[in-house]
Amino acid sequence: MNQILELRDKRAKAWDAAKAFLDTHRDANGTVSAEDAATYDKMEAEVVHLGHEIDRLERQAAIDREMMMPVGTPLTSRPETPNSDSEKSSRASDSYRRAFWNAMRSKRIDPNVYNALQIGTASEGGYLVPDEYMHLLLDKLQDLHTIRGLATIVHTDSGERKIPVVASHGTAAWTDEEAPFHESDEAFTQITLGAHKLTSLIKVSDELLNDSVFDIPGYMANEFARRIGDAEETAFFTGNGSHKPIGLLNATDGAETGVTAASASVITMDEVIDLYHSLREPYRKNAVFIMNDATLKVLRKLKVGTGEYLWQPSVVGGTPDKLLNCPVYTSTDMPTIAAAAKTILFGDLSYYWIAEREGFVFQRLNELYATTGQVGFLCSERIDARLVLPEAVKVLAMKAT
Repeated sequence: MNQILELRDKRAKAWDAAKAFLDTHRDANGTVSAEDAATYDKMEAEVVHLGHEIDRLERQAAIDREMMMPVGTPLTSRPETPNSDSEKSSRASDSYRRAFWNAMRSKRIDPNVYNALQIGTASEGGYLVPDEYMHLLLDKLQDLHTIRGLATIVHTDSGERKIPVVASHGTAAWTDEEAPFHESDEAFTQITLGAHKLTSLIKVSDELLNDSVFDIPGYMANEFARRIGDAEETAFFTGNGSHKPIGLLNATDGAETGVTAASASVITMDEVIDLYHSLREPYRKNAVFIMNDATLKVLRKLKVGTGEYLWQPSVVGGTPDKLLNCPVYTSTDMPTIAAAAKTILFGDLSYYWIAEREGFVFQRLNELYATTGQVGFLCSERIDARLVLPEAVKVLAMKAT
């Protein structure tokens, strides 16, 4: 932890030095020479490198904490008295978890294992993953990607989830004595979240399945999380609602355009401030910026009138960098600066709702790849998502031409 704090302090000092260098090497026109620009780029690269090193050390510390957790269960009752809390119900139970992974490893399932799995049989013919394993998958999705950690996630047992939304509010009016009350009703509408299917397949050799040392649950958690997480993140930004969720950047039912830049290739400080104020004040309390890393690099060089940089590097572990005192997140699914591109997203992402149906479903394929000595594993989920209140999120769009 001390090393992480030292690196954060070093990163902050390096960034201050880079800003000071740029300020003291500008000529009368406010520009710098090619040699000074190259020096500044090196200083900035050092800041980014330190940030990556801090991330690695934080991940290492998290793994160390997990490895040091006790592997045994403390005695909470007399040895001859069964502990009623050790066996939980449904898919969280120890017997279900053991039966599930025995079924994934073995081609033939004995009756006892099959009976234990009955509670988790999905309509598609596969088995619902154990609760703890599904939480592991969801945690990995949140670690790897941006939207899941900021959005509102709801669970539904039916195919659709209808969400009532106030389309317009009623008003009050000044009324004369004994005059009738002013009538003004709220106008409501409904938004429907369905269930689109997302699938992936992994092939594992018979040798790895039979090797008890190989961590099948860990391998599948990492691989399925990467695949499903990538597909989800892309859809959450650019999905068009056709067999996939409606993304934040979709022209229909997506975020509203708060500012259109005057240029197709340049973003100014004034336009960033205009984007900030295009969002109503109640939504700004929990608002965040999301953009591509290349766009962030451009914004890091913008200044306010007093010469101070807008971008504020974080010096606290687990806290994102800030722009105009709002957290900044990056995603490769956000467009880079180009004509007509929606390059910066700003708003309260809790109004982006993700509806999950059932959870993750696993299915084993025994015969399809038998000739190559492999076994296939299918993973699927049914999910939908959309922005339930478009005015809660704004985008900065570049000029079309």
